[in-house]
Parts: sequence; C-alpha cells; structure tokens
Amino acid sequence: MPTGGVDLRRGLATTLTVLFAVALPALILVLVGRGGQYGVIGDMLDDPTSVTQKDLDDADDFFLGAWVIFVLLTLAIAVVWAVWFRKLRLNAEVFAPGGHRFSTGWAAGAWFTPVVSLWFPKQIANDIWRASSPLGPHAVNRGLLNGWWVTWIVAMVANFIGNLRYSMLRNKVESSTYSPSLSEAKDDIESLHSILAFDMFATVILMAAAILALLLVRQITAMQEQRAALPPQAGPMGGQGYGPGAPPPYGVPPQGQSPYGAPQMPPAPPGQPGQQYPPYGHG
Repeated sequence: MPTGGVDLRRGLATTLTVLFAVALPALILVLVGRGGQYGVIGDMLDDPTSVTQKDLDDADDFFLGAWVIFVLLTLAIAVVWAVWFRKLRLNAEVFAPGGHRFSTGWAAGAWFTPVVSLWFPKQIANDIWRASSPLGPHAVNRGLLNGWWVTWIVAMVANFIGNLRYSMLRNKVESSTYSPSLSEAKDDIESLHSILAFDMFATVILMAAAILALLLVRQITAMQEQRAALPPQAGPMGGQGYGPGAPPPYGVPPQGQSPYGAPQMPPAPPGQPGQQYPPYGHG
C-alpha cells in the first residue's frame, strides 16, 4: 500500500475474478438443468404417456443441485464484492476528495438495502469511475459500466419474475387439492413450459451480466493503478482555481491540504504565495 492512502493490492480483485470464473460454469449447469425440465415438460405435452415420474424427478434433482451450487457462489461473491467496492470508494476519495455523493459506508451497504439498491450503487460507481479515470473526469467512457449495470438489473428482475411464476405454478400443480379438468391441466402444463423458457432466457442474461462484471473488475483495477501515479484532477466544469468560500474543484483537496502524491511542504512565509499545483493535464 503506497503512501497517500490508496490501496492497490489485488487480492480482492483476484478473488472476485476467480469467483466469477467459477460461477459461469455453475450458471451453465443451471441453464442445462432448466433445459432438462423444459424438455421433459415438452415431451409431456406431446405425449403424456412418454414421461414418467422418475423423468420429472431426475430433471428437478439436476436443476436443484446446480442451483444450490450457484447460490453458494453468489453469496461468496456478494460478500467479497461489497468489501472490494468499498475499497474502490476509499481509493476514489483520495483521487477526488469531496467529489462524491455518498459516504464510504453506502458503498458497501447500498447493495443490501431494499429499493435504493436499484440506483444508489450505480451513482456510487459513476463517481468512482470518474475519479479513477487516468484521462481525467472529462474523458470518461462509461460504456462498460453502463452495459454491466443495465444487464445486471434486467437479469435480476427477469430471474425474480421467472422464479416467482415457476414456484407459484408448481405449488398449484403439486397441491393435494389440485383436481383440474383435462383442459385446465393442459393449460397449466403449457404455462409451466413457457415459464421455463422465460427462465432460461433470464439465465442467459445473468451469464452476460457475470461476464461484464468480471471485465469491470479488471478494468477498474487497472484504472486505479494508473490513476494513483497522477496528480489531482481538475474541476468537472473546467475550473482551475477557487476563491474563499467556494467549493474546491473536483479532485482538488481543500485549501491547506497537499494533493495525493505531493511532497509535504513547509508553510510559505508571510507575504509569499503558497505553492500552486497545476491540475491534471496542465503542465
């Protein structure tokens, strides 16, 4: 950990990379499991006599085993991700002190807070991304960040809806009081078949989100490593200085504090101006 308070150790980023790399095969197993259930239900629609209870149980058992493995991996990812994301926020505070909308506590807690988890983490990520940009806050390409976030939200919503519909219909069909007519039973099986197809689509979206998350971890880690060697950034509106009572430009520490990486200088004698540090990209 270099002086200045920036933590460039790669342990958390490496752990996340490994966890995502393992979670992807687990998601493939989940997709295969759902595909097995989808195939069995499809065979039942084509010819009910061709499917036995053992076929249904085997398909369900395979999916359940794959799902348990994925859930355990997801829990590990959630914990490591929250710790890693807070570390990014702490580093970003050094790069751009006072230029963030949320505290470091929210960087970890926002992911687990209902409702606000749908937008607080993205706003925090935007601030981190801008502060960590080696090219300065004006030249920030958030394509990867935005793509990951949209894919993640779509995947979460689609998987929640798919799992909820599947559970509700399975509970209805397997209920001891379930005694439908022939046409009603066929409609329920067709609904289950379409729900499984939707859930397979949601799993594919979740796989895309996991791939983008892995790329995001690698990208932001590299950005912060490059950014740590640069002086403070200029203000977001292009300002290079600030007067008494005005807030400092984005990336410039409050008056009287040395920028990240700058040597500690003794106070200037009375009557002499203090040392001025040009913003990133000037001088």
